Amino acid sequence: MTWGAFAVNLAASAGAALAVMVVTFLISLRRGVHRIVDVAWGIAFAVVALVTWALSTGYGDDVRRLAVTLATGVWGLRLALHIARRARGHGEDPRYARMLARAPGSPAWYALRKIYLLQGTLVWLVSLPVQAAAYLVRGVDALLVLGLAVWAVGVGFEAVGDHQLARFKSDPANRGRIMDRGLWAWTRHPNYFGDLLVWWGLYLTACAIWQTAALALVSPLLMTALLVWGSGKRLLEEHMAERPGYAEYKARTSGFLPRPPRRDPTRAALR
Repeated sequence: MTWGAFAVNLAASAGAALAVMVVTFLISLRRGVHRIVDVAWGIAFAVVALVTWALSTGYGDDVRRLAVTLATGVWGLRLALHIARRARGHGEDPRYARMLARAPGSPAWYALRKIYLLQGTLVWLVSLPVQAAAYLVRGVDALLVLGLAVWAVGVGFEAVGDHQLARFKSDPANRGRIMDRGLWAWTRHPNYFGDLLVWWGLYLTACAIWQTAALALVSPLLMTALLVWGSGKRLLEEHMAERPGYAEYKARTSGFLPRPPRRDPTRAALR
């Protein structure tokens, strides 16, 4: 591990993540819609991975460098394309509309600080395993293989869940109904659970030495907190709480970790 080169990478990746968000902010101002930042979230991870791949040339193992770069790029770009397709034809995201309606002073300046710069910082922190793994001189080992396997399960789980939900919503007969089929019968948040596996998997690729394992641990812990208690599961369930049939769905379906749906909701213990 070449710590001086890695430090340079940390600075460059921070600049790259913030640059993506600032450019997205300017585009959003021109279009008058801030939901574009959700598309930029996945793109920013892919950009950080590419910057890291370029800067780590000659410092880390080539197989590990390529593997984590491709894994991050595939996950980030798939997510960005999915969100872009889902948002097509829609106006502002209600979350951002409510936030900016309460903004003190300039809504644009408030959005830059509270949405774009914050998300750029989160991208940098969450991508620490990708950056650290690229500078490890270890070749292919059990942790790299295990990490990529966990990543693959996560990407598959997320992609299948997103596809199932998109097909469900595309059928006019399902308007107003709760999606409770496929993976959505096993967990109320298959996409978030898939994200969780992706980042714990990428974290494992950076665990070949204890120093990088300790440094990068903030990534999966932060992503777990965001998905379960932050802007993921918690906010979505608050929004869905009043939907007809959601209470029954919640009673029979796991809140996060997949498991078979309950037959008798009155015996439910997990919420």
